[in-house]
Amino acid sequence: MSEIDLSLVGTQSEPFEVEIEKSEIRKFAEAIGDASPLYRDEAYARSKGYASLLAPPTYPTCFRPPVELAWMRNLDRRRIVAGQMSFDYLKPITAGMRLTCRLRFVGVEDKVGARGRMQLLQNELRGHDETGALVFVAGRSTVYRSLEQVEQRSLA
Repeated sequence: MSEIDLSLVGTQSEPFEVEIEKSEIRKFAEAIGDASPLYRDEAYARSKGYASLLAPPTYPTCFRPPVELAWMRNLDRRRIVAGQMSFDYLKPITAGMRLTCRLRFVGVEDKVGARGRMQLLQNELRGHDETGALVFVAGRSTVYRSLEQVEQRSLA
């Protein structure tokens, strides 16, 4: 039987605000090792048609709701590994934006890998701008490994 509460599929976090700041974009670009001036030089970004510094494509990975997600609350943290991510943009994320985001629990997929059973929790993060327009949709799989995999110290 699954430890993941399947009755929570379809639920979502409360809306949370994310203010996009220049200094945070620069820190993120530094952390991922991307020297693009679009992420560091505001005059350059503006010369390319952006309102301000552009956020790197994977930037929404740092958008987190302020409270623990109900579907993650009772899971063993030692068994959680990041999985696949996807990003779809309707418009670019730039410094100065204020986004309202919600994270939704989309579903669970059972898998068997070379080292045993695991479950993939599918989540979807949506961000809307101050006018209510959808800016991006980010998909994320979270791998919930079997207890046996943790005991074997296996990441696969």
